[in-house]
Amino acid sequence: MMQSAYHILNSVYGYRHFRLNQRDIIGSLLEGKDVLALMPTGGGKSLCYQIPSLVRSGVGIVVSPLIALMQDQVDALQQLGIRAAYLNSTLNYGTVLQVERELLEGQIDLLYVAPERLLTDKMLNLLDSVRNNVGIALFAIDEAHCVSQWGHDFRPEYQQLSVLAERFPGIPRIALTATADLRTRQEIIQQLRLQDADIYINSFDRPNIHYTIQQGQNARQQLWRFLEENHPQDAGIVYCLSRKKVEDTAAWLAEQGRKALPYHAGLDADTRRIHQQRFLREDGIIIVATIAFGMGIDKPDVRFVAHLSLPKSIEAYYQETGRAGRDGLPANAWMAYGLQDVITLRQMMQESTASEQQKRVEHHKLQAMLGLCEMTACRRQALLDYFGEPTPEPCGNCDNCQHPPEVWEAATAAQKALSCVYRTGQRFGVNYIIDVLLGKSDFRISQFRHDQLSTYGIGKEHSESEWRNIFRQLIALGYLNVDVDGHGGLRLTDKARPLLRGEEGLSLRKEQKRERVRKERNRAERAEKPEFAALSAEAKALFEALRNLRLRLAQEQGVPPYVIFHDATLLHMANERPQTLTEMRGITGVGERKLAQYGQAFLEVVLGA
Repeated sequence: MMQSAYHILNSVYGYRHFRLNQRDIIGSLLEGKDVLALMPTGGGKSLCYQIPSLVRSGVGIVVSPLIALMQDQVDALQQLGIRAAYLNSTLNYGTVLQVERELLEGQIDLLYVAPERLLTDKMLNLLDSVRNNVGIALFAIDEAHCVSQWGHDFRPEYQQLSVLAERFPGIPRIALTATADLRTRQEIIQQLRLQDADIYINSFDRPNIHYTIQQGQNARQQLWRFLEENHPQDAGIVYCLSRKKVEDTAAWLAEQGRKALPYHAGLDADTRRIHQQRFLREDGIIIVATIAFGMGIDKPDVRFVAHLSLPKSIEAYYQETGRAGRDGLPANAWMAYGLQDVITLRQMMQESTASEQQKRVEHHKLQAMLGLCEMTACRRQALLDYFGEPTPEPCGNCDNCQHPPEVWEAATAAQKALSCVYRTGQRFGVNYIIDVLLGKSDFRISQFRHDQLSTYGIGKEHSESEWRNIFRQLIALGYLNVDVDGHGGLRLTDKARPLLRGEEGLSLRKEQKRERVRKERNRAERAEKPEFAALSAEAKALFEALRNLRLRLAQEQGVPPYVIFHDATLLHMANERPQTLTEMRGITGVGERKLAQYGQAFLEVVLGA
C-alpha cells in the first residue's frame, strides 16, 4: 500500500518525496489506525488524508469548517484528476441529488462536508448507505482545534463529531490542525475519542516567516511604509479588531492605490463570497478583515499578514500569521499595537458573559500574547516555547534578533506611575494619570485636589509619549489592571506591591523613535526552498511570463491561479528551463494530469523566452 502511496505522490501530485511526517501518518491510516496530526500551515496536511483516501477502498469523507472554501479545494483536486465533490448549502437540489448518486455508485474519491451537515440524520443515513455500497476509506477532521471551547475558533458542532467513532467503528479517523497547545491536544483526543490514535507532532516553526511587532504610534502610516518597502504589489491580509476599523482601513488603502477589500461578518454573504473569490483568484489583492476571515485559506502566495489590532492569544496570532508563506517562500508577519489595544481587549474580556473559569483562561492567554509583544529576546523562541517546543538558539529572522531593542532600568519610573495610580484613588485612566505626573494645570486635577499630591509633577523627566510607553508595558506585564466598572480606571495588582516597595527591579523597552522604518529583509537562506528565493534577471522575466499564462488559463476556467501551479512550481520552471515534456515532468508539482493538460503550453513559453 505504501508503494501505491508513493506512486500517487509522484504521478498525481508531481512530488518525489514526502515531507515532515507525511509518510508515517499515511502509513498509520493505511493500517487502519486513527491519527492526530499537528503540522504547521503549509506543511502538507491535506496529502495526509487525500493519498490514503485514494489508496484505500471507498470514499474519503473530509469534515471542513467553511463551506466557502470547499469549492476551491475541490477545484484543485479535480485539476489533478481526482474525483472530488462537496455537499453544502450552496448547491441546488438537483446537484445535491447528482452528488449523492455518484457517491453511492463509487464515482467520488473525496467528499467535503461541513460539520453541521454531517451531523444531520439525513447525512449520517447516507453515509451508512455509502459504507454498505462502496465503503468509506476514512474520515478526516480538518481544523480540529475548533473542538476546544477555550480556543479562538470554537465550533460547538465539532464536539459532536465523536458520533463518527460510535456509528462507524473500524473506519480510521484523522484529526488535523496547525494550532494546538497541550491543553487543546488533550481536548481533541477526549472530545473526538482518539485515545488510541497515533499522534504525530511536527515542528511548529515556520522559518520562512519574519516576525515584526512595533509600537503603534501611527499604525496606519506604519502599515503603509511596511507595504511600500516590502510588498508594493503582493497579496496579503490585514487584520483589525472591529468591523468599522476594517471598513476604514480598506477604504484608506484603496485611496492610496492598492486593491483592498473588506471582509467581516457584518457584510452580506454575497459580498463576502465575492471578496474572498477575488482574493483567491486575482493577484495583488489585500483583504482587510476581522478574524472571521481566513480559517483554512488555501492561497499559498500570501506574502504578508499584518495586524493593526492585538490578537487575543498566541494561538490566534500563530493561526493568523500562518496564512502567510504557505508555499515556503519568504513572508512577513507584521504588527503594530498600542496601549488602547490592551485596554480594549481587557474591557472586552471583563464585560464578557463567559464563565469565570473561561475568563481566567482568556486572561492568561492575553497575558502570554502581551508578553510576546513586549519581550526583548527572540520572538520565535518564545512562540515555539509556548507550544511546548523549546529551541536552544535565537532564530535570526525576527525583529528582536536583527535589531535588538534597547532596554533601560525603569523601576523608579514604574514606582512613580504606580504610586500616582494609588494616590489618585485607582479610578482614573492613563491620560489623567500622565497629566498628574507631568504637573499639568487642569480643572479636574484642581477639582480633585490632585495638584496637592506628592506625585503631582514628579514625572517631568519623561515626555507624554514616553509615559504612555511605560504604562502600556506596566499593563502588559500585569502590574496594572483596567477596571471596567470604573470606566477604564487603572488599578494596582498584587504583582505591583514588591515593585512599589523596591524589592525588585524592572527593565522596560525604550520608546521607538518615529523614524523611517527599516526595510525588513527575509533571510532567504531560512526559506524552505532557498533556491527559489533569488532569480537571475532572465529567470525573473520568464517567471512573470509563466505567471501571465497561468493567470489567463485560470481566468478561462474560473479557478484560482494556484490551483493550476503554485509559484514554487513556476519558479522551478524558470530556474530549470525544461526543454522537453519529459524534462517538464521532472519539475516539482507537475504530475501526469497537469503535464497532459498544461505541459505543452508552459513549455512553449519556456522555449520562447
